[in-house]
Amino acid sequence: MEAVRRWRADWRCPTTLLCIYGFFSTVKPLEPFLIPYLTGPEKNLTTEQVNNQIFPVWTYSYLSVLVPVFLLTDWLRYKPVVVFQSVTLFITTAMLLWLKSVPAMQAMQFFYGVVTASEVAYFSYIYSVVDQKRYRKATSYCRSVQLLGYTVGSVLGQLLISFNLMSYNNILVLTLVLTAIALLVSCLLPMPQQSMFFHRRHAGQKTGTEGAERHEDGTWDETEHTSIAKISLKEIRDEKAEETEDKAGVGLDEKGPRTEDLEESVGAESCSQVLILLWRDFLQCYSSRQLLYWSVWWAMATCGYNQTVNYVQVLWEHVQPSQNLSIYNGGVEAVSNLLSAATAYGIGFTEVRWEQWGELALGGFSGLGAAALFLMTFVGNIWVCYAGYVIFKCLYMLLITIAMYQIAADLSMERYALVFGANNFGALTLQTIITSVVVDSRGLGLGIIPQFTIYASYFSFIAVVFSLRGLFTIWRVQRNNKDSPPSVKNEPPVLDEHRF
Repeated sequence: MEAVRRWRADWRCPTTLLCIYGFFSTVKPLEPFLIPYLTGPEKNLTTEQVNNQIFPVWTYSYLSVLVPVFLLTDWLRYKPVVVFQSVTLFITTAMLLWLKSVPAMQAMQFFYGVVTASEVAYFSYIYSVVDQKRYRKATSYCRSVQLLGYTVGSVLGQLLISFNLMSYNNILVLTLVLTAIALLVSCLLPMPQQSMFFHRRHAGQKTGTEGAERHEDGTWDETEHTSIAKISLKEIRDEKAEETEDKAGVGLDEKGPRTEDLEESVGAESCSQVLILLWRDFLQCYSSRQLLYWSVWWAMATCGYNQTVNYVQVLWEHVQPSQNLSIYNGGVEAVSNLLSAATAYGIGFTEVRWEQWGELALGGFSGLGAAALFLMTFVGNIWVCYAGYVIFKCLYMLLITIAMYQIAADLSMERYALVFGANNFGALTLQTIITSVVVDSRGLGLGIIPQFTIYASYFSFIAVVFSLRGLFTIWRVQRNNKDSPPSVKNEPPVLDEHRF
């Protein structure tokens, strides 16, 4: 028993449990074959209904619950939201299995939007139970296992479909079993005692940020700063004593208030201050022009990437109907996941001065992604579509890895979560606009070929903007080097970081 207690107290325990949860929650054998399943005899829906009426609900749901879920995740300290995500995923799979009508599938997409929004808990939980020196290792484990789950699910689905080992409905039953295992594991996760914003310290303890103000480089000065850490337990005791004396004419007992009451008071008092702190950090982070440019690319490219991934199966179904010929969607997803992981991993070993060449890389590789999308759209060959999709996904994973590194390099963990969440919210807002105008049947309700023509043109616009910006950055750096004295010409170029 002592060995078990020591293991549960070690960082390996929550990391292992979270990895197990991440694996079983991402093994979805039917996901690469969702369009053939919905348009087949099991559901008997049309491609237009799926494309223009059902799929847009996911985008609207995701946007509507993203901010509330983000705040609740930190307030509830991660674990409850992880459990809630697994419960919602189980409900989504059950609805997909047993319900058939368009309104039922729209409700299923709403619940899946909640599942997607709850992923913030999965990626934030580990930082609350692991020492900072273990962040990189624990994060790599969790992300690698999650990618492994997606890959195993795609390969398993391809094998089951290609060899007729299971029907679509039986595959969903298998997915329900895997989701139930994930739900059980999520209940075993230890409950964190702190979070990044609402619960930044234990009772009777001070955080490293108390009474300090943080600079952009992540350092702190012992100055006055409005934050949730400014409320000390002593102040709360004094306030409670005064309130009790005013109301009852007596003071607190000599033991003072209970720990639970103190923590509850801290959370209640600091809610508005947390929102103020988030807003101030938001303004300070995005006052950096370089961070702003990388974040704008992040939001725009992620919007286009999500639209492409969400609707690519509809394009594949248009090019080669699954009812007539064999399809290899699962194999393509597995290959794209593995190659994307290899691409993202390999970029860590490249020695490039991204602050100088990064924006030009964003523009150039976005242009290649646009070319891949144009090929997928206008060449009516399924293998060209498959190859174009793999290339497009690898290019995006390459660039998003660079963007994540550049943005997070000088951010503390609190601002890391804030900026990444804000970028994803911006991407989702753009995605909602495009979906409501281009895809939704209440908007233009375009077919799949015009849709992908717009997506390819959208990435072409990104490529032009950031290529021009990248050329300007390189010209400015070279001009600054020429104007610099000879003694500093050999130093690395420093980009202009003016504030708005």
